[in-house]
Amino acid sequence: MIAFGPVPSRRLGRSLGINNIPPKICSYSCVYCQLGPTLKMQAKRQAFYEPEAICHSVGDRVKKTREAGEAVDYLTFVPDGEPTLDISLGIHIERLKTLNLPIAVITNASLIWRQDVRDQLLDADWVSLKVDAVGDDTWRRINRPHGSLELAAIMEGALRFAKAYEGKLVTETMLVAGVNDGEEQLGPVADFLARLQPAAAYLSIPTRPPAKKGVRAPEAQALNQAYQLLSKKVRRVEYLIGYEGNAFAFTGDVEQDLLSITAVHPMRKDAVNDYLARAGAEWPVVRKLLEKGELVETEYGDHTFYVRRLRMAGGDA
Repeated sequence: MIAFGPVPSRRLGRSLGINNIPPKICSYSCVYCQLGPTLKMQAKRQAFYEPEAICHSVGDRVKKTREAGEAVDYLTFVPDGEPTLDISLGIHIERLKTLNLPIAVITNASLIWRQDVRDQLLDADWVSLKVDAVGDDTWRRINRPHGSLELAAIMEGALRFAKAYEGKLVTETMLVAGVNDGEEQLGPVADFLARLQPAAAYLSIPTRPPAKKGVRAPEAQALNQAYQLLSKKVRRVEYLIGYEGNAFAFTGDVEQDLLSITAVHPMRKDAVNDYLARAGAEWPVVRKLLEKGELVETEYGDHTFYVRRLRMAGGDA
């Protein structure tokens, strides 16, 4: 499903997601990814969906969401992979402007070294760049990039984009205990962000089941140190460590809504319960999806999560 949600976003309010990349094609295979390991590593841009398909799916979703009395604050490109791999991203953004809603793109920044990617992102209203590390060893350890990518070029591309971009630019740094949460790693990140000068620098931690076992959030002391280090160099630093809440939208088809949301946004069990109650449905709906193998139950921390089982053409994930 191309359009999903709206889902509650800690930064964007009620965000209607746009899934412009098939699962799970990405230029990174981050150890903390909530969707699991990357199925196809790729750094070459290509077309995935026709612009007409994107526009129809998003327009239809916006219409149904509004008919259901739900609000939409942003249209957000946050797919099952890296959104800038889509060579038609600029066309999608241009055509979706007709819906008169602000457009956001959440990117891992791996292709920001390319002029065409920077040019296409200029038309978005809000762009988030991933900056988990600025040291090559740490970058490779946490983001596990495609072999053709070079961190120095990515950093230079990010600086060029920040200088030209007139929308709201933010960054996100995912902290993983024992990997990039120390002063040795974060001091250089803070220095780089001082040059980038984003409107906000977000610090996040793994709150959903990660791709690699053993990945865990830093302790409170490390989180505080990270905040203090970045605050010395960036005007606005915020944590993204709280739960987003359970205000998921219901548009009429419970099964499809659950599958579309959990494809890119794993849901906690209490969120599923609240969602079913609002939709007038009961737990057998979830049990059916589990039995069919379309939904997967997994544990992380003190919570049970439900994630859509991702499949590639011709086989299972």
